[in-house]
Amino acid sequence: MTHAAIDQALAGAHQRFTENNPASLRQFEEQARYMPGANSRSVLFYAPFPLTIAKGEGAALWDADGHRYADFIAEYTAGVYGHSAPEIREAVIGAMQGGINLTGHNLLEGRLARLICERFPQIEQLRFTNSGTEANLMALTAALHFTGRRKLVVFSGGYHGGVLGFGAKPLPTTVPFDFLVLPYNDAQTAREQIEKHGPEIAAVLAEPMQGASGCIPGRLDFLQALRESATRVGALLVFDEVMTSRLAPQGLANKLGIRSDLTTLGKYIGGGMSFGAFGGRADVMALFDPRTGPLAHSGTFNNNVLTMAAGHAGLTKLFTPEAAGALAARGDAMRQRLNALCAGEGVAMQFTGVGSLMNAHFVAGEVRSTDDLAPVDARLRQLLFFHLLSEGIYTSPRGFVVLSLPLTDADIDRYVAAVGSFIGEYRALLPCAN
Repeated sequence: MTHAAIDQALAGAHQRFTENNPASLRQFEEQARYMPGANSRSVLFYAPFPLTIAKGEGAALWDADGHRYADFIAEYTAGVYGHSAPEIREAVIGAMQGGINLTGHNLLEGRLARLICERFPQIEQLRFTNSGTEANLMALTAALHFTGRRKLVVFSGGYHGGVLGFGAKPLPTTVPFDFLVLPYNDAQTAREQIEKHGPEIAAVLAEPMQGASGCIPGRLDFLQALRESATRVGALLVFDEVMTSRLAPQGLANKLGIRSDLTTLGKYIGGGMSFGAFGGRADVMALFDPRTGPLAHSGTFNNNVLTMAAGHAGLTKLFTPEAAGALAARGDAMRQRLNALCAGEGVAMQFTGVGSLMNAHFVAGEVRSTDDLAPVDARLRQLLFFHLLSEGIYTSPRGFVVLSLPLTDADIDRYVAAVGSFIGEYRALLPCAN
């Protein structure tokens, strides 16, 4: 394997992509006049230019040039229902017919709140927001005021929204709170540092599985250490389950038997619409009770009827607890097939994750933190991405794979076969398992 050979292969993939997608290129060049990089959501950009998606139906997408793809990214987990599910569409239309901006408490928000609290038993009370980012900001704000402390423990590789991202230190766009960034999946360091800074710590914020950093599952001993240490020093444990709440009937944390003080949720709970929520212990959430609490929480669209209707329809008619468990099982089986394929081919390639979320990595051995991914050549992820596109599979340039309800067994077979053909075509460029 040489750098020049990988560069040459990637240049060829870019050239074929450009030749096959002239309409997307034109759209990109026109939009770049008005938006920097023709973009207002960074994760959607990739070189040489991103596809323009024109239509979605079920688990299929069509781009501006008319190419059809099986959708294996599903709006980065928000699109668990696929595209234009009749149950979601009918709920939204019904809500629109009753008026969109009602400027008051409405008939739909309470039933969705009750449904969420009944499904996730650690959530005694909750409030709605417009995104997972807002939900995490409000959960941290609640912890700061509830404890009267200022320090927040987070973990390297953590992503909790557009203004809450962390490498070894907070990313440049992260809000300027007093963060203590610790290594993920290191139970001993977590215990030591939380004990050391205990009187200062308001909250410990963690994902039960780090999603954006590569589907790195939290080890049970690590997550238990966070629960025990937070309790010991009087801090709140906040689990960001924007992604992981879909990985088991009652969320990943409940599957693992760990109860957080606060939990944050994201868009799939709102039927794939703009949505977020934070909730948990009633005594903490009482801070926001407008009758007695000291904190206000604004948001014009927090309880908008379109999301409230779509969320209730989705959770009752489509993504029931039983459906969540079944989708997670399909994901586990797919990941096992992929890892068996990679092992059988003798390449250092694996898929990490839990349930219906997984990520491709070109590295051997256990992945416990982002440090274990440092040796990965990012160009190999790009080669995989463009190969999958050529096979009619739409996924993420970083190797992220997300299953949605409408995906068929034939779609999954197609994905596995495409990974096999990728290994066959680029074997000489891939690291060996040994």
